[in-house]
Amino acid sequence: MLGIVVKTENGERHVRVSAAELAGLVRRLGGADDHFLVLQRIPDLPDFFAQVWHDAGGDYAVEYRDGGAHRHFRASAGDPEAAIAALTGWARQEDGWRAGLAWSPADLGPAPAVPPLDLAEEDRRKLEKRVREVLAAGYATRDEVAECAEEYLVTEDRRPVSAPQARALADRLWLERVAEQAGWRGETDPERLTGAFTALQEAGITAREHFACCRSCGNAEIGGAGGPDARGFVYFIYQSSESAAAEGGLMLYYGGFDGSSETTAAVGHEVVAALAGAGLRTEWDGDPGQAIYVAGLDWRRRLVG
Repeated sequence: MLGIVVKTENGERHVRVSAAELAGLVRRLGGADDHFLVLQRIPDLPDFFAQVWHDAGGDYAVEYRDGGAHRHFRASAGDPEAAIAALTGWARQEDGWRAGLAWSPADLGPAPAVPPLDLAEEDRRKLEKRVREVLAAGYATRDEVAECAEEYLVTEDRRPVSAPQARALADRLWLERVAEQAGWRGETDPERLTGAFTALQEAGITAREHFACCRSCGNAEIGGAGGPDARGFVYFIYQSSESAAAEGGLMLYYGGFDGSSETTAAVGHEVVAALAGAGLRTEWDGDPGQAIYVAGLDWRRRLVG
C-alpha cells in the first residue's frame, strides 16, 4: 500500500491505496464531477501534496508542491500512464520520479502574510489546549483541526480567530504532534483496537471508530453504516476518543440488529474476545444493558490527515 490519502472531486477519500488502485482512479478521470485527484502523504504535511486534473480529450495536468508556493511545479502528461508513473513515484518517494515529465515552476506569487493572533493569554491557552485534545484523539484531518481552531472561541458577537490564523495555529500544533509520533515504535493500542474492529467487521459485526456525536445518534445511524447482512454492531463516539487520549479508557456501545438481549449479549462477548485477541483489556460483566469499557489504554493514535 502507498502511504498516501487520495481525495477526489466528488468527495471520495481513499486511505493507503495500492498502486493499482491509484492507477484506476487516474484512468477514470474526465467524467462529470470527477476531473481531479489530490494526493497527500501520511501523515499529512502542510505544503506537501501532488494533484492531477484531466478533462476528457485533453492532457493530464500534473502538479506537486514541495514545501511552499515557491516550490510548486507543474507538467503536462499526454496519457494516463505518464501521469500514473509520476504520481506513483511521488507517493513512493522514489529517486528520479520526476524524470518522466518536463516540470516547470508554477508562478503563484507570494503567500499572503497571516497576522498574529490577538488573544488574551487565557484565551490562547484554552484554544491551544483544545486543539491539542483534538490532535491527541487522532482522528481529525488538518482541515478539521483548523476548523476547530477557528470556531472554538466564537461567540454571538465575536470571532477572534480568522481562517488563515486558525490554519497557521493548527498546522503548527499538527507538526508538533507529527514530530512527537515520529519517536513511537511498534504497534500502538489504537492500532490494536483497529485490528480488533477489522476482525469484527469481517465476522459480520459493523464496527466503527470515532462514530457519531453521541450514543443516541450512533444508535440511529449505525444500521446504515455497514452491510445488509451484519448481525450486530459496535462503535464509540467522538467524546470517547478524547476520553481515551486523556484518561486511558474507552467506552464501547454494541448491540444486535434484531433488538434481542440474547443477540446483544452474544455480540458483546464477540467484541470482548476480539479485543482480548488484540491484547486489550476490557471490563464487562456480560450484562447486555451495560457498555463495554476498554481499560488501561496508552492512546497514541498516529495522525493521517
